[in-house]
Amino acid sequence: MADIISRDGTWSFDGDAVRIVPGSKAHPVRQGLGEFSVPLEAVAGASYEPDRKGGRLRLRLRSGACPVLRAADGRLKDAADPYQLLVDKDRTGVAEYLVHEIRNTLLIEQVPDGPVDRFLLPGPSVPVSGGGGDGTASFDGETVRLTWNWKAEESKTSGGDSAFPLSEVTGVRWMPAIGLENGSLRFDRRGIVQTMTAEFDPYSLDLWGLSKREYTAVLVAAAVLVRLPSSAEPAAPAPVLEAAPEPAPALPPVAAPGPPAAEPASPADDHDVLLRRLRELGELHAAGVLTDEEFALAKRAVLKRF
Repeated sequence: MADIISRDGTWSFDGDAVRIVPGSKAHPVRQGLGEFSVPLEAVAGASYEPDRKGGRLRLRLRSGACPVLRAADGRLKDAADPYQLLVDKDRTGVAEYLVHEIRNTLLIEQVPDGPVDRFLLPGPSVPVSGGGGDGTASFDGETVRLTWNWKAEESKTSGGDSAFPLSEVTGVRWMPAIGLENGSLRFDRRGIVQTMTAEFDPYSLDLWGLSKREYTAVLVAAAVLVRLPSSAEPAAPAPVLEAAPEPAPALPPVAAPGPPAAEPASPADDHDVLLRRLRELGELHAAGVLTDEEFALAKRAVLKRF
């Protein structure tokens, strides 16, 4: 048995699996995933990267083995990656020993490091929920539910919360907010062609990237992905047909979604829509939800669209 305990979490290796336990102050994604085991057959390698303050342990998995990594598609930040562990300087020797034990066992057991054609980890346990921005996504193993908050567009709230069975889901895609571009959690449904941005789509969350907790939407995506009938096959993202943008700084046009949601109304005046967004940001700033820096960045992004 080889194990290492740090403020960031605990890793243990017994020759058959690596047991991962997140620390009490770990990123919300790691907290939401909780304690889990990585079977040796899912491991492609391990490494320790020392630095001035200590170092970082990395566990490399075989491509396709983990539903969380498949859902994230390389977009997880280091702090949110469950297969990384920050190590204090006085634990360097233990970290190097752990890596040595994992590597030796992989060689002895002749575990290949190539891709796999099925998930080797179960993914997040259900029920699971996560997200932010204009709502929250939850999944109980059978039904996906999108619950809107007061920041959601009227085209979403007018039809109430969205709920649909897993049997109607053909794909799920997660994209975090990058820079000033919003992220999204999108659910593809059988027989429905998505023709609008996540801001107006009743089957998508619009993620603003203003909180670490918004990253937890990837856990919902992974829980759904691992339970799809086609989950054993490497999934290519389904194409999204976006409506053609208007010239000048107009917001993306709104197309009508399929049932059961009501037909969304296009903004009557883009100028008024942007002013409303500025007021919302001001309210979030006044309420302490946004810091001065976050408010300034978000405000600047909106002003650029006038």
